[in-house]
Amino acid sequence: MPWWLKVIIVFALSRVVTTAIMLSFAAQQQANAWTGAAPHYADFASIWDGHWYYIISVSGYPSQLPLTTDGHVGESAWAFMPVYPAVVRLLMFVTGLDFPVLAVVVSVACALGAALLFYRLMTLVRPARTALFAVVLFCIAPLSPILQVSYAESMHVLLLTLALYLLIQRRYLMLLPAVAVMALTRPSGLAFALALVLHVGYRFWRRRTDAFPLGERVASVSAALFSGFMGIAWLLIAWAVTGSPSAYTDTELAWRAPYIGYEELVPFTPWLKSAAFWANFGQIPPPLLFGALGIVVVGFFAALFTPWAKRLGVDLRFWLASYALYLLAVFFPQSSTFRLLVPLFPALGAFAQPRSPWYRIGLVLACVAGQILWINFAWRVDGYDFTPP
Repeated sequence: MPWWLKVIIVFALSRVVTTAIMLSFAAQQQANAWTGAAPHYADFASIWDGHWYYIISVSGYPSQLPLTTDGHVGESAWAFMPVYPAVVRLLMFVTGLDFPVLAVVVSVACALGAALLFYRLMTLVRPARTALFAVVLFCIAPLSPILQVSYAESMHVLLLTLALYLLIQRRYLMLLPAVAVMALTRPSGLAFALALVLHVGYRFWRRRTDAFPLGERVASVSAALFSGFMGIAWLLIAWAVTGSPSAYTDTELAWRAPYIGYEELVPFTPWLKSAAFWANFGQIPPPLLFGALGIVVVGFFAALFTPWAKRLGVDLRFWLASYALYLLAVFFPQSSTFRLLVPLFPALGAFAQPRSPWYRIGLVLACVAGQILWINFAWRVDGYDFTPP
């Protein structure tokens, strides 16, 4: 059986499982801000941020930033990148179909492409059987339902997988269009720029045993600079349209205001502020949460030096470290944290390495259980819901 057919079968079976779980929750869903009771699948898959993508697809971005009653910048479409809604909008124009259906179609198609390309990426660093099980984990992971809803994650995963594939193969100039589109699909340009900087530094350090010709030096540094520029491109676009240099960051900060109020973005402080907020919210001693945060951070970076992670090669580990640092710098942890961890999916290659059947069966069952827990906790709308996905 050809590799691509194996991947398609894995993907199709995983979608059957996930769709069945989603439909069971949709049947029990009560009326909410986006749908009536017991909505159809496409409508149930288009709630939460899916509605923002719908707004963008039909009306674009506002030229004036909305303000709250106390004069702060409020929530708006500027918090969401344009590529995904633009593709859906184009298909709406061509086919005449509605947003909910086409948004799901685009997400599923991108997810299938990502699964196929993820297999190819894994075969660059691991044997074929391990690569195929990594695809199984990718398709059945606790957050895999996000790959078939009206969110940009599946498109971003597809573009990120392509970018990592090109990086490992050192096709630096081919990276440019992939990075350009990726950075305007989900925020990732700055994190990928850091991964490229680490890649360039590592190649320069190893240049005596692994040749690093001048042409590749120029191309790789150019790719890093270009990725850094694309990382701030959306900020510049928002500034140009609205006239406010902080339009994008102010809009993003509006989402954390219900937790900690309106504040300036100070890198590497959001996680500490979040720990303090949740400690107060849950009546948990702050030192306990701060200690847990320290253990998680140190444990994550230490895991990158385990034998299983090392077998993924330096470039995938550079990405994992870079994206983790990016999240630590700018993200305010709450229920969306799990979704923001999706770009760390190359780490599944490490979890796929043990070959024990009991281990693999147990891991798959745990992933399916994780899907049920995540949909129940984050996707299902339960009255006044403060746990967005």
